Amino acid sequence: MSVVIFLVVLSVLIIVHEAGHFATAKALGVKVERFAIGLGPKLFSRFYKGTEFAVCLFPLGGYVKMAGDERADCKGTPHEYYSHSPGHRALIVLMGPVVNYLMAFVCFFIVFLIGYPTLAPKVGEVVSGYPAQIAGLQTNDTITQINSLKIDSWEQIQKSVSTAKTNELNLTVLRDNQSLQVRVVPKIESIVNIFGQSENVRIIGIKPKEEIILLKYDFGKSLQNSFERLVEITVMTYKALYRMATGAMSPKDSMTGPIGIFYIIQKAASMGISYLLYIVAIISASLAIFNLLPLPVLDGGHLFFLGIEKFRRRPLSPKTDEIISRVGLSLIICLAIFIFYTDIERYGLIGKLVNFWQKLGL
Repeated sequence: MSVVIFLVVLSVLIIVHEAGHFATAKALGVKVERFAIGLGPKLFSRFYKGTEFAVCLFPLGGYVKMAGDERADCKGTPHEYYSHSPGHRALIVLMGPVVNYLMAFVCFFIVFLIGYPTLAPKVGEVVSGYPAQIAGLQTNDTITQINSLKIDSWEQIQKSVSTAKTNELNLTVLRDNQSLQVRVVPKIESIVNIFGQSENVRIIGIKPKEEIILLKYDFGKSLQNSFERLVEITVMTYKALYRMATGAMSPKDSMTGPIGIFYIIQKAASMGISYLLYIVAIISASLAIFNLLPLPVLDGGHLFFLGIEKFRRRPLSPKTDEIISRVGLSLIICLAIFIFYTDIERYGLIGKLVNFWQKLGL
């Protein structure tokens, strides 16, 4: 069942992405010859309104083949890709990542409407010698308010403590059905954040209780939260990519591929539809972000070279275009191999495979 859910999620993400290219091309009068889900040998296909819709053997990608999308084959007829202006071609390329962003937004919106999974604002542990213990906070206390801000989740506690402008925090705490007021003075400590950077943060010395709750929001608040979460993920992802590119952050510990995504989806699916939709939203947004990187072969690379063509008022020479495409494809293949190797090592798949063979007596 986990494999089925993984393949369904991956297929939906690919279909949505390629549908963006497909619909935009059709709307601009470009003929789409093939809409393929998967890569490699074709398993089966069907023609509909002049387009071959195909399913291929390896479900790790997809593509839209348009008439005249190779400059050498373009005859200059209006329905061919290269017969259109750089602006039209850029729009066709851009709409793949755009609809992935839209899908992420819709998934986030549904999650916030039906119930956003998060940690309850309940104290699981009070760290000895830290401000929370000195102030009298106890295990199983539920924090309902910090200063004037109402608290619904552990995430809000972390944000409120770290961003508060006052030196002293006024906490409203629910303990044994009684509401108490507790004053805490945070201390400053240096930590290493998710980007591998050292930073000073305010902490009070409490850890969460492992209790998951579902927070539901109204229509307007769900829209706002979805937009904010999408912006937050985009900013964090590009920060991480920048730090990986500059060597300040290890790609080995920060990237995952299909194997890692399988395990993430498997765990999310076992926890319920809200978790699964939330992970699908993150993966869809990540797919859009990755595709917009200005690397040859990716959508971002095509957009970059279309920008150069627009600026120069002529495209790059066919030879230069071919060399860049080959280099870009080589880089993507190397990256894919690196990510696969990292995932195999991270999840101990080689050891599991050896144990499996040993049990079979091979």
